[in-house]
Amino acid sequence: MDPAAVEFSQDQFHAVSQLAHGACGLNLHPGKKELVRARLAARLRELRLADVDSYLALLAADGTGREAARLMDVLTTNKTSFFREPEHFRFLLQRVVPELLVPRRRLRVWSAGCSTGEEAYSLAMVLRAEVGDTADVRILATDVSSRVIETARTGVYSAEAVRSVPVLLRQQSFRRAGRDPASAWSVRAEVRGLVRFARLNLMDTWPMRGPFDLICCRNVMIYFDRPTQQRLVRRFWELLAPGGYFFAGHSESFAALDHEFEYVQPAVYHRAAT
Repeated sequence: MDPAAVEFSQDQFHAVSQLAHGACGLNLHPGKKELVRARLAARLRELRLADVDSYLALLAADGTGREAARLMDVLTTNKTSFFREPEHFRFLLQRVVPELLVPRRRLRVWSAGCSTGEEAYSLAMVLRAEVGDTADVRILATDVSSRVIETARTGVYSAEAVRSVPVLLRQQSFRRAGRDPASAWSVRAEVRGLVRFARLNLMDTWPMRGPFDLICCRNVMIYFDRPTQQRLVRRFWELLAPGGYFFAGHSESFAALDHEFEYVQPAVYHRAAT
């Protein structure tokens, strides 16, 4: 189905926007209308539906909520890569490890909005390479999309995807699935063992008690409106251990929000120890 051929009125766009905001906080402003049209066209084709009204009727009749969850998969962007925004990983080694991990030999990390798992595994690779099996490191990785969580759990990535992993870490943390240079790479069990993946909608009640020593929510809050960002930042602060750190995306800032974090450097914030 050609997206341009899908009739998509302003009222229909408003209905989808309201549903997305209520379901997972997505802020679909008017500039997103053509993007939403294109992604809905693909979903209509999969379901063999004739138009958007038919799809909205399906959503209204779906008592299980499964199609609403699938719609969130369709509308959310899951762009990620290994060691994306490398300044955070340098800071992890230079500040977080010596301040929090070395003295206590224990670290709790939350990767919020983990997508297909590259961020969580990057954290696991770095921490395992730094302390080996001598410390208790656990990483919780969550995302609203069940589809990307299932991909992350497999721990299998293309040769192109792992190209950004430093050679030594690649050798330590992956095994080749075949001899062909283009074959997939699989995250080794000892690295996967540091990470637990779970589906979580950030708009819902958070079942974990924390506290976490490091929370990474990078390039996620840019998709929310300011009131939603404000609520999330407060909730993150409450779940962060005193002395802990928060990593945002480099395109995100807390400058316009009311918060208790201490600014450390671009996209890095700190909760005071006392």
